[in-house]
Amino acid sequence: MAGGRTLTFGELEEASRRVAAGLRVGGVEAESLVGLHFTRSADLVIALLGVLRAGAAYVPLTPSHPDSLLAFVIENSAARLVLTDGDPARVPAPPDVTVCGTEDLPETPFTTLDAPAPHPHQLAYVIYTSGSTGRPKGVEVTHGSLDALLTALERTVYDTGPAACVGWNASPSFDASVQQWLRLFRGDTVVLIDERTRTEPEALARLIVDQRMSELDISPAHLLLLLDPLEAADLARPLRLLIGGEQIGEALWKRLGVLAESGRVSSVNLYGPTECTVDVTAALIDGAEPPHLGAPLGHARVQVLDDLLRPADEGEIYVSGESLARGYRGRPGLTAERFVASTVDGGGRRMYRTGDLVRRRGGRLEYLGRSDFQVKLRGYRIETGEVEAVLERCPGVGRAVVQLEHDPSGEPALVAYCQSSASLSAADLRAAAGRQLPAYMVPSVFVLVGRLPLTDHGKVDRAGLSVLRAAPEPVASPQDGPLSETEQMVAAVWSHLLGVEYVGPDDDFFTIGGQSALAIQLASRLRRVLGRAVPMVAVFENPTLRGLSTYLDQGRGKD
Repeated sequence: MAGGRTLTFGELEEASRRVAAGLRVGGVEAESLVGLHFTRSADLVIALLGVLRAGAAYVPLTPSHPDSLLAFVIENSAARLVLTDGDPARVPAPPDVTVCGTEDLPETPFTTLDAPAPHPHQLAYVIYTSGSTGRPKGVEVTHGSLDALLTALERTVYDTGPAACVGWNASPSFDASVQQWLRLFRGDTVVLIDERTRTEPEALARLIVDQRMSELDISPAHLLLLLDPLEAADLARPLRLLIGGEQIGEALWKRLGVLAESGRVSSVNLYGPTECTVDVTAALIDGAEPPHLGAPLGHARVQVLDDLLRPADEGEIYVSGESLARGYRGRPGLTAERFVASTVDGGGRRMYRTGDLVRRRGGRLEYLGRSDFQVKLRGYRIETGEVEAVLERCPGVGRAVVQLEHDPSGEPALVAYCQSSASLSAADLRAAAGRQLPAYMVPSVFVLVGRLPLTDHGKVDRAGLSVLRAAPEPVASPQDGPLSETEQMVAAVWSHLLGVEYVGPDDDFFTIGGQSALAIQLASRLRRVLGRAVPMVAVFENPTLRGLSTYLDQGRGKD
């Protein structure tokens, strides 16, 4: 089910086989890569399954991502065909790449589909993650790893009861989506949640109730926004939350433990890098223990090793087993650097260096952080070096440092510190970053300085950067004139969320540091102040202070 359209398994079977047959006639075969440039619709599911049925591999292309990023992924993946549900002319593909809708594929009887069952070592998908050199890297995952993941999740995580109904929340470009569409191979109902619903906590809670969902994938940051309406919802059946993408804080962990005691909502903390096929450990959250990563799933071996690759109580996680990806697309050097031979068991098996640091405590793995400057934000893994590389390509920027900090509301946010010329503004850099990076990688805060602080070793003093934020750059001056009562109220909420001193009537929420997660918080806080619902879409449609205030004034007093 997606976008109000419901498909039976018979209809999905027929539609995906037609796509697969058209792809095979068009020359698509094993190891071919097909780009999928789709909105969150039933057509995406049909195309994805059609590609897999044809024996090929898919590459997700999120339409809202910048053209420069999509063009890089298409070229780097060597995909020769891109399927889309939009205007093919809008897809930034090179001339030698065919772009078309599934309806434009060669007509052929799908009953004669001749596609052998995929070999376990055959490619299933390539998902691109942030790269430290400014180049995203494509992670190649095989059918064997997918089969192993499905088996492991069935044994440990999935609701295997009758008539399971699974909410697919994650972006197709985020590997958490894989654990949701895999449910189709179990005969479960899958509801692909549309973009507007997934960003409106109340609407998402209603959908969970209306569709009698038994499972939902979600990141901790997203879950924090959903919890209030979820706790108030009259759930028709027990719900299991599959939580992943970033660390769960202690307060959220305890709250989920209390919720689990009610028997209405259970939660599983899932951990795993994209290079290890989504998930390698799972922990059922009961609240009696502090946050931890749980135990390895059956298809993965998880070891904690020190800098000399010796077993240790505190160190870096190394993963081996069936879960490992093949490597990075077209990056043999990087593959050899991250996928290393084991020296522990003498067998020379491949291990993946995750870069995640943990401590063994009471038989559990306690997450300590990253060994590099890679961060996770709202479920997305971000190499801050990639963001820095984009900013440093801007004229006038001598050096950029990007790191994860907390905004005034306590929420995590990307902050960019730029050593730049006086002629540059934060708005200039934000616009430049937005043209080359997906929205979740654009820093929320820009701090422009003439010189970045250095350590005694001549390196940027990252620990000392945060003091530069003590006096945030005014985004408007008091000379802008008096604000109305509603404008003053909205400005106060903006200032608190964004950490800015002044907000002018023509300031744009997203230009001065706002992003989707903060927009959800803004709508929620306005709802509490006004005592009535404020849809998040209103923030996107009325992004200026004056525009949003006018919208609220026109709706004041309505239910």
